[in-house]
Amino acid sequence: MKKLSVRTRVLTGAALVALGAGTFGAVSASASTPAAAPAAVTADAADGNLMQSTHLTIEAATKAARATLDAAEKENQRVSVAVVDRDGNTVVTLRGDGAGPQSYESAVKKAYTAVSWNAPTSELVKRLENAPTLKDIPHTLFLGGGAPVTAKGAPIAGIGVAGAPSGDLDEKFARAGVAALAE
Repeated sequence: MKKLSVRTRVLTGAALVALGAGTFGAVSASASTPAAAPAAVTADAADGNLMQSTHLTIEAATKAARATLDAAEKENQRVSVAVVDRDGNTVVTLRGDGAGPQSYESAVKKAYTAVSWNAPTSELVKRLENAPTLKDIPHTLFLGGGAPVTAKGAPIAGIGVAGAPSGDLDEKFARAGVAALAE
């Protein structure tokens, strides 16, 4: 028997692969389709399975952040501002001109802390005396500068400020952002 050339072997192998792929595709295409998915389950507020929550719009979060930064700039303070939603996710951050590199992350953590406990972070600092391990909770920062935003008594956002010489100033600016939402 005559030995096939390399070219012939390659062409023959390629033809077999193409034939096999075509056969596989035809078999796959003719396979039975799975049963139809069940109809979507519906729920309404009447069955008690749903809970509504309120969130700031991006426009409102930006308005609050801008008002916060403006309040700090009026007092010549270089700060960063963060607004987080009810779940602690960052919605808006603004780093003022000249704000320190650490201020960005600190502002986010203060906002997260304020919304998590629905309290200004300066109040939460006082709780550390009785529960010092609170400060060990991830992503929190127990320093003045965070203020919660509430609707009907429930926390819906947090505003955090960092970079001023004191937590009291940071928190004063954060409260200016909260107040801007009431306007």
